Formats: sequence, C-alpha cells, structure tokens
Amino acid sequence: MKLRKFLLVIPIFFSMNVFSQTTVFELEVMKQTAAMTVLCRDLHQTPELSLQEFETAEKMAAELQKAGFEVTENFGGNNVVGVLKNGEGPVIMLRTDMDALPVEEKTGLPYTSTKKVKTDDGNEVPVMHACGHDIHMSVWAGTVQTLAALKNQWKGTLLVIAQQAEEISGGAGLAIENGLFTRFPKPGCALAFHINPELESGKIGLVGGPVFAGVKTAEITVFGKGGHGAYPEKCIDPIVIASRIVLDLQTIVSREISPLEPVVVTVGSIHGGTRPNIIPDEVKMELTLRYYSDEAIAKVIAAIKRISRSAAEMAGMPTEKLPLVTIENAETPPVINNEELSTKIKGFATEIIGAENIVKTMPAMVGEDFGKYGRTAENIPICLIWLGSTNPELMKELNAQGKKPFPLHSPQLNPDYEKTIETGIRVMTENVLGLMNK
Repeated sequence: MKLRKFLLVIPIFFSMNVFSQTTVFELEVMKQTAAMTVLCRDLHQTPELSLQEFETAEKMAAELQKAGFEVTENFGGNNVVGVLKNGEGPVIMLRTDMDALPVEEKTGLPYTSTKKVKTDDGNEVPVMHACGHDIHMSVWAGTVQTLAALKNQWKGTLLVIAQQAEEISGGAGLAIENGLFTRFPKPGCALAFHINPELESGKIGLVGGPVFAGVKTAEITVFGKGGHGAYPEKCIDPIVIASRIVLDLQTIVSREISPLEPVVVTVGSIHGGTRPNIIPDEVKMELTLRYYSDEAIAKVIAAIKRISRSAAEMAGMPTEKLPLVTIENAETPPVINNEELSTKIKGFATEIIGAENIVKTMPAMVGEDFGKYGRTAENIPICLIWLGSTNPELMKELNAQGKKPFPLHSPQLNPDYEKTIETGIRVMTENVLGLMNK
C-alpha cells in the first residue's frame, strides 16, 4: 500500500515541475512579445540605411546590456556583438540585420516611416524597413531577453550579432574580417530569421540545403568606332555589338548550364550614346548573376567573356579593343542550410508550434549575406529560417481574390507584427534550448 502511494506521487511531482517550466517559458514569451512589438514600431519609425545604423546599433546594444551580455559596440563599423556565458556547453550564434532601404513607405500605418536622409552623393531619399529587419531585430532582442530570463534551463554560451549593411552585402564580411570568430567564442552553429510575406504568421518555412542564391555583379564595356550616324559604314557600332551580346547571353542558362542547376543571368543596365545621329565609342552594361554552385558560376563567367569577345570580333574590332568584362570582387555567397542542423531545428519547432505550422520552402534566387558566416575557414553550420508574416485572415481574403501579399522591398509591405514577433521569439528560443540541451 505504501509503495503504491509513493508511485503515484512521482508522476504528480513530475507534471507539476514540467508545468512550472512551461509556464515560465510562456509567460516570458508573452512578456517579451509585448515589449518587442513596442520596440518594433519604434524601429520602424526610425530606419537607417546601410552603414548608417548608428542609433539602431545603440538600441540593440541597450537590449543586450539589459539582458546581462558582455557587449562590444562599433565592431568593424556599426556591428554590435554580445556574449552571454552560462556555464559549460555549446556556443550558439544568433544574428539579426539592422539596415533599412531607400524606399518611401506607403502603408498608411500610424507608425509609418517619414524619415529622409542624405546619401553619400548628397541626394535626399526616403527610408523604410521594407525587408522586415525591424521584425528581425525585435525577434532577436526578445529571444536574447527570454533566454537570459531562462538561464536555469540551459548551459553554454550565446554569441549574438546585430549586423550592419545586409542590404548591400557588406556587414557580415566586415564582422568576419575584424575577427568575429577569433576575438569571441567560436560558435558550433549560427541561426537567423527572415520574414516571408508568402507564409502566414504563426508558421515558419524551413529547408535543408540551398535557401538563397549567391550573387555576383558583372560589367561589360563594349568598345566601338564612333562617328556620324549617317555614315554607319565608316564606324563600328558598339550599340549593335552590345545588342548581340545581350541576346547571346540568354543562351548561357538555356544551352550551357544543366536545367537542374539554378542560374540567372540578367542584364539590368545598358548605357551608350548621347544623340540619335552619333554612333558612340562605347557602351557599358551591368549584369547580376545568381547561382548556387561555384562550378556553375565559373562556367557562366567564362561564357560571358567568350560571348562578348566573339561578338566584337564578328563586328571587326581589333584584338586590343575587345570588350572588357569585369567581375565585382565583393561577393554574396549562397545561403546553404546545413542539412543536419535544419533537421534538428524542424524537430524543435515541431515541439513548440506543431508540424502543421512548418512549411517546406523552395530555394529563392535573391541574395542574403548570412551565407558568409558559413563560408569561412571555420566551416560553421548555418540555418536561416523563414518567418511567416502575413495575417492568416488577410491571406485567406487575398487567395479568394487571386492576389498575393505585398512582397519584400514593397513600399506597402505590412506584416502581422505581433503574431510574427511572438512566433519568432517562441521558435528561436526553443531552438537554442534544444541545441544547448540535446
């Protein structure tokens, strides 16, 4: 009889203990959701362009200091790095981006950004968080605050970075070059969110392997022999040569790269000539190249050079005046989620929001410099998670009308702020707790 009573006590005590831990987690998430929704609206009204994130960086540093982190400000620019050591255990890195875009907001929200700033060339431009970085920062800050409050539930070290200049793909590289992984504890993995208007708030998107494409910029200078437009036979027209190059470049993806290999070659800018009756001496073109594998982009670059040279030779240009093809040194590498890490994240997320709220997403051809953290000599596993950001009721209405939500970089981007922030804090906190403890 005594033995039976003793056995009955054990599950009751265990349930109370689990209930207590769950309640603390939920209460902290709710508390931080409310606080970070307020922070998000402040960030939304005070956006700053790439490499100008001075006030934003101060706000992120303040959040880390409040949570008890060792904080390093102005790290390689406006980057803010925080370290929270909590005993022996794994080192996990969380990253948020901080910069906004030169976009004039047209949402009509009470906290609409009306801010305008001067760029380096002296032009005044409107600024908006049109890519969700205000939400990224709010989720990041709410997660570190929650984890600091739950220090009795994990052991290890948090390395966190509020990163500058993601929109121009410069912040991650500057942080790494300045010793992010040598001056601070080297992480065993790195995690980040990015909002996704095509997913409902309350859901996340996850995929192992390619997430975002690598990006390179190419410039082609086509030389010619200028003269009067009435005497084309006395000239070599670089506009005609450039036109031939533009058309022939389209055969690279369709005829030289495997259909199973995602590649984009886009000529986004072409400039040449000043008057209708003058054949110019040169034409300049700018291209964006998107890819996932180093082998594929090497083939693309070789083909661009060959096609450009051949077009000029066909027009009779001498060898010393063949097109000049330059590839920008700065590179945004592809974001490739580590398969094993992604599988773990899916398991942790399933526990906290349910499998029905995890969507397997397709790779995108846009760029994101989070991939640089996974391309270093340290070979750090990374995982970027899509965070659904469109209100479910709005999504239902739009679907019924055959419409889509406003996309990233749209002046009318209007995420479901509170629910998106709550889901982000809940999932990322659970990710860290899982990785620290399992």
